[in-house]
Amino acid sequence: MKVVVSGASSGIGLALARHYLERGATVAACARRGELLQSLAAEFPEKVICYTLDVRDAPALQRAAGDFMARVGVPDIVIANAGVSRGTLTEYVEDEEVFQRVMDINVLGMVKTFQPFLAAMRAAKRGTLVGIASVAGFRGLPGSGAYSASKAAAISYLESLRVEMHGSGVKVVTLCPGYIRTPMTDINTYPMPFILDADVAAKRMARVIGRGTAFAVVPWPMGVVGWVMKRLPRWLYDRLFAKAPHKARGKVS
Repeated sequence: MKVVVSGASSGIGLALARHYLERGATVAACARRGELLQSLAAEFPEKVICYTLDVRDAPALQRAAGDFMARVGVPDIVIANAGVSRGTLTEYVEDEEVFQRVMDINVLGMVKTFQPFLAAMRAAKRGTLVGIASVAGFRGLPGSGAYSASKAAAISYLESLRVEMHGSGVKVVTLCPGYIRTPMTDINTYPMPFILDADVAAKRMARVIGRGTAFAVVPWPMGVVGWVMKRLPRWLYDRLFAKAPHKARGKVS
């Protein structure tokens, strides 16, 4: 099996990369922090091909895709996992840059990750494209305008892509994690129901990917929460969430 994972240096991406490596896959591990990728490569010699890059850099992704396919062939799975989360408030002008970067990484980074592989996968009439979205994309969360908007956009984009790929042999899977124990959630100071360790989440996600399920929430109880949230009338949602705890504001590097 040949797998490509973006954001593979930590969190869900690292857990997914390790999951597939432990099962004998060859993995293209992509991330900005090359030293962490090298640690993974040392753990799984000759099974990891490291690409130190930023998913906002389309030419870098195209070069990495070309190199990987030249070495091992068309991937079976491409996982667009790279993402960032920062608290944002529209009233602060300095948050405009954070909004831009969150959207660039979480949405356009997904597009740029998939694009170099699509023609080859379509020609092969096989493969699975996996986008990591979030239950945060189901409704707009206070203090997380950039993150919620980016994940809502990712969900819609992945649905469009799935329809475009219909009948091609290429599957598109939308994964919406709830709370997963990663560096991204470690900074949260509020309760995180049903939180999973990253390795446990990765195993569950891999099962979803293996089945080719179009859309799934991990863990499933957060899917129930999301279902309820989406169906709350706006007046009740506004009242319930107006005083919800906010993620801390900060810059995205």
